[in-house]
Amino acid sequence: MNITRKRFLGAVGTGSVVLWLQGCGGGGGGYGDDGNDPPQSCGASGTAIAGNHGHVLTIPEADLASATDKTYSIQGSAGHDHTVTLTAAQLASLKAGQSVAVTSTTTSAHNHVVTANCA
Repeated sequence: MNITRKRFLGAVGTGSVVLWLQGCGGGGGGYGDDGNDPPQSCGASGTAIAGNHGHVLTIPEADLASATDKTYSIQGSAGHDHTVTLTAAQLASLKAGQSVAVTSTTTSAHNHVVTANCA
């Protein structure tokens, strides 16, 4: 069977979306039956960071059920770090499929509006 580059890239893109949706789902504890799979997370694929220059937000799936606020580094490949804090209510909103927007800390005389979505 011959496959074109366009068809291959389209299939790869579709697979990435499916993996992202599975990683952000609410079922299970986030580990495979053998216990060797990495923890599932969300945020990296469903996050928009205004004025981004290498920052990344990843939220462990287990945090979506947290009863306490959580603070995350968004350094990614940027040469400096910012943090964002999501309240327990915002984490519950993410778990329910809603998006939330927060402003990062100010570093190097700037900050970023971070919009996360896990569904």
